[in-house]
Amino acid sequence: MADKPPRREATYADLEALPPNQVGEIIGGELYVSPRPRPRHGRATVRLIGALSPFDRDEGEEGPGGWVLLVEPELHLGGEVLVPDLAAWHREWMPEIPEQVGIELAPDWVCEVLSPSTAAIDKGRKMGSYAREGVKNLWLVDPVIRTLEVFRLENGRWSTRGTHAGEVTVNAAPFEALSLELGRLWAR
Repeated sequence: MADKPPRREATYADLEALPPNQVGEIIGGELYVSPRPRPRHGRATVRLIGALSPFDRDEGEEGPGGWVLLVEPELHLGGEVLVPDLAAWHREWMPEIPEQVGIELAPDWVCEVLSPSTAAIDKGRKMGSYAREGVKNLWLVDPVIRTLEVFRLENGRWSTRGTHAGEVTVNAAPFEALSLELGRLWAR
């Protein structure tokens, strides 16, 4: 029986070599490649960012403001490259949006919209990476089974703050000032 050759650590060059119809991430030194999201995934993401947009308002505009929200930011955290569907930072921690592609400041909130091809990684390795980097709030949205799972980081571990399903209206941290109609995320 032959020994396995040592595993090669993935590099940023591996990400750059991917075709444009694929999304790549480096987690724990391994390259993870997935197809671009399906339309249902994209629709839930667009609807969610639309609902949360009042938090990304500038001073003087109507709405709670105080946040910087980004769609699919490339995060460079702890030697990994992660691409959540949505991420947000308190404006006081990120007063200006960085010019470079790789953001090295851990967000205060991330949201992963689950797809069949990425759910295991999002709910496993990526949740561990986000906890290690001190992301305080995490949402997992599943447009297929129509759920929103809300987590809060406490003592380095994820604590479930609620699982919401179907057509309900929720007020979920850290955006509890907003009543979020989940049915809008699943609408066709």
